[in-house]
Amino acid sequence: MHRVYEHLGSGRTRRRSASLIRTGVESCQPRPRDLTNRRIDVRVLLAVAAKAGTPSGVLDEAVKRAEDLIKQAFPVPEETISAAARRLGGTALLSWGNEGPDSARADLVVDGGSRALGVTGTLLDWDDARKLLEADAMGDVVPGIRGCFAAVRVEPGRATAVTDMTRACGLFHAETPEMHIVGTRALLVHLLARRNAPIRWDVRALQTMVRQGYFLSDETPFEGVRALPPSSTLVIGEDGARLTTRPLPQPEPVPETRGGKKRAVEGLAEALVGTLRRRFDEPINLALTGGRDSRLMASLLHAAKVPFRATTNGLDDHPDVVIARQIAAKLGVEHTVIPPKRTEKRDAVLVEHPLLRTFEVLRTCEGMTSAYESIVEYLPYSSKPTMSGQSGEILRGGFLYSQGNPSPKAMKRRVDAFFLKDEALFTDEANAHARDLASAWQERADGDPAQVLDHLYVTYRVGRWHAAARAGSLRRGDAVQPFLDNRVVAAALALDPMWRRSEEVVFELIGMFAPQLRRIPLEGSEWRFRSERTPSRWERLLSRREPAKPAAAAPKKPKKGAWNWRTSPGERLTAVLREGVLGNDVLWDIVRKDAVEEMFAGPVVKQPALAWNLYTVGAMLAGLYPGPRPDDLRPVEVLIPSGDGA
Repeated sequence: MHRVYEHLGSGRTRRRSASLIRTGVESCQPRPRDLTNRRIDVRVLLAVAAKAGTPSGVLDEAVKRAEDLIKQAFPVPEETISAAARRLGGTALLSWGNEGPDSARADLVVDGGSRALGVTGTLLDWDDARKLLEADAMGDVVPGIRGCFAAVRVEPGRATAVTDMTRACGLFHAETPEMHIVGTRALLVHLLARRNAPIRWDVRALQTMVRQGYFLSDETPFEGVRALPPSSTLVIGEDGARLTTRPLPQPEPVPETRGGKKRAVEGLAEALVGTLRRRFDEPINLALTGGRDSRLMASLLHAAKVPFRATTNGLDDHPDVVIARQIAAKLGVEHTVIPPKRTEKRDAVLVEHPLLRTFEVLRTCEGMTSAYESIVEYLPYSSKPTMSGQSGEILRGGFLYSQGNPSPKAMKRRVDAFFLKDEALFTDEANAHARDLASAWQERADGDPAQVLDHLYVTYRVGRWHAAARAGSLRRGDAVQPFLDNRVVAAALALDPMWRRSEEVVFELIGMFAPQLRRIPLEGSEWRFRSERTPSRWERLLSRREPAKPAAAAPKKPKKGAWNWRTSPGERLTAVLREGVLGNDVLWDIVRKDAVEEMFAGPVVKQPALAWNLYTVGAMLAGLYPGPRPDDLRPVEVLIPSGDGA
């Protein structure tokens, strides 16, 4: 039987790992004045910088209009919003939050006299806000700051905006003849740039939203508004705007010795433990599944001695529920299962009407995430901390985690497929634009396709999809997200992506933090470094010489392929999606109508994710949001197949 420390070394190295964890746990204790316990969470930031020669009244008008528009752009009840602002020369910084009165809340605007700073996301140490405020070159201090954040700073005649390595806290920029606008909500930036004109959609850019359900570019749904890249600095001055971007870290070769591998994994373990260096006033609620990433978070919390409870969504016999229950029992933590709503006969689940679901996704994610995704619904802000395994694929090679065939040729085909998926469904113009977006990545893939799949994940899956989707959770509370920490991402990307793809790195981390979880089965496939391992010559000889032995009794693994209404929508939900997609003539500049009609020809759509993407983009272009919330729409019943939890 494989043992975790057969990879990492002797008992001495095991003791060293335990010492490293203990040191990290000690560093989790709050320091004097509790500077590490300041929360930022979701903030709507907006900076406006007037161009030289622009009358002061233009800036006054922009500030007033932004204050009027915030109720459309911030997806929380208007009465929960607090605001702060600072005017400095020809610049203005506005910041809004919804945390309410809270002694642990960081200032909406950090005032530095001749400068003002706004931060959204999380800083592990609030002292770092002072570094961002005082640095001559703001972008130079970002790589050394712990947390997941974006920041905007203004001073007379100048504005600066920075993103971290993942840009999971997104920033958006637009320019008009009179001013530059940069902010955390793309809709607000666009409406301000348009002044009193209606929204103008960037229809060409939306082709990637239909293909993937998020953007594979820095484009947005709004014409003239673009997202800042990862690790970027935008400096706006009297001489115009200048954007600089730091490349993502380059990986080191896979260590050749067990000790070398051990030290490499220890560096990542130390970075993960360091993300919990703050005080938690009550247990963290961990969204736990049967997969790898939330299991790693459970083991991290266990090692750091941070109290937590676990929650799993699903029917009682779903693999996620079955395995999560085992993990919670092994760690001795409370576990709660939240089943989906079902009919009285329990033969169907009740799904929120797609138009209502889409309205909330558009309102929260601004048209940059498909309603196929389950976005956390709004609840009043709570300081109770939450955690999940979202974006843990960063530690498993990014998109390499789902790359079955690791040959260079297959990986290059995968890169092509990201940008040109379902090519026959799209118009010639949409496909031409997709090829333009793909070209730079395809050129890089000719040299190193593995790194391209790794960096594509951080740049777009995290930097665009997760950045949009996480607005739902951040608006309602304290989200603890170790996988998105600046230092954790840097430490992960410094490890060879194919080594991370093998899942050995994550397995060893779990072994360091909570070795008792190693034998609990995974939902889905086995650990990849085991399933893809080539048997040794000795093992091959033994298999030929020894008769087959009866399989030893093993813990019962949950059945694969458990039913899910999103991937098996049934006839009733398909009919609603079909009517929504084909009932509005707004998509035919992006996709071919005849191909879409063929896609929906059967009683149950065979590509449900694509159907939801079409429904989302169609509803947005038809004017669903901004606008009033639809009323009087009943839930849709989706029948549960016999034997799947009915």
